[in-house]
Amino acid sequence: MAKELQIVGFRLGRETFGLPISLVHEIVRPPEITNVPQAPEYVEGVMNLRGRIVPVIDLRRRFGSTGSENKRKNRVLVVDVESHAVGLVVDSASEVLKISDAQIEPPPNVFADATTNYVTGVAKYQGRLIILVDLRKIVQMGELRLPAVDA
Repeated sequence: MAKELQIVGFRLGRETFGLPISLVHEIVRPPEITNVPQAPEYVEGVMNLRGRIVPVIDLRRRFGSTGSENKRKNRVLVVDVESHAVGLVVDSASEVLKISDAQIEPPPNVFADATTNYVTGVAKYQGRLIILVDLRKIVQMGELRLPAVDA
């Protein structure tokens, strides 16, 4: 029997991406985000989430897209990356998708490039393709580095 994964689906432009539900703490409407001077261009800034300062990354810019969907539908996925909370701005967050292992194929060789090696697989789900991503690689690639967690 195939193992079933629970994935939080989100959209960037016309594409649907997915993250394991275990990494997503919550989905919120974009709060006021404070700019951080000289941060990489894809870092939106920081937000105050119930007294906790959380860095915010605009995934559209992180993936090289300049356009954005309807701002009213934008959401911030608050995710856990190596014990650090990070906010990810997306065009919209869809539903929790239940996908079996049998529906997931390994990423095509085109994703082996260093700039796209964050793709872990492509799921075929109800007639559409869901790009599954490695959150750690998205956050760690480029100039952004999270501080090490003390053991």
